[in-house]
Amino acid sequence: MNLYQLFKASLMEPKRQAAVRIMTIGKIMQFIFIFIAFLTVIAFIELISSLDVATSNLDGLVEFVEEIEWLLYPFAVISLFVSTTIYHFVKISLFALIALVILNARKRRGEYRHLWRTTALSVTVPTLLAFALSFLDLGFSVSLLTSLLTVLYLYLAIGYYPKKPPIQKAQSKA
Repeated sequence: MNLYQLFKASLMEPKRQAAVRIMTIGKIMQFIFIFIAFLTVIAFIELISSLDVATSNLDGLVEFVEEIEWLLYPFAVISLFVSTTIYHFVKISLFALIALVILNARKRRGEYRHLWRTTALSVTVPTLLAFALSFLDLGFSVSLLTSLLTVLYLYLAIGYYPKKPPIQKAQSKA
């Protein structure tokens, strides 16, 4: 699968999200880092626009920002990318643990590493939704909504994992 197919699968295809469990981790990491780079660019644009609005209200801040602008923007991009990466990897890892509980409850076969790959795709839509809703000032908890949506995606994807074989009772020797 190429990156576009991975993105398409992450949007609404739980069967394909489950199928990525057998892909190489390198392709999944490439998808994650490109997705994080995309989020970082959008967040940086938002930062610049909000900084322009904030500096228009304070004259002293305008002079300060103009003097260190060459240093501020690269540092902002790097820190945004690093913090977004850490946050995203921790989020994927925690949701993979939740998926492991769901996997065992549904009596499906899989390992944490498989669930981590599936979770990497399952968090895409909720992350984009949270990012879009962050621009709006809504009264409800966006993080709760996106967390429940991620768990729903994982539940649907785990349904396509193979079932565990029935446990055979040990035959007693007579």
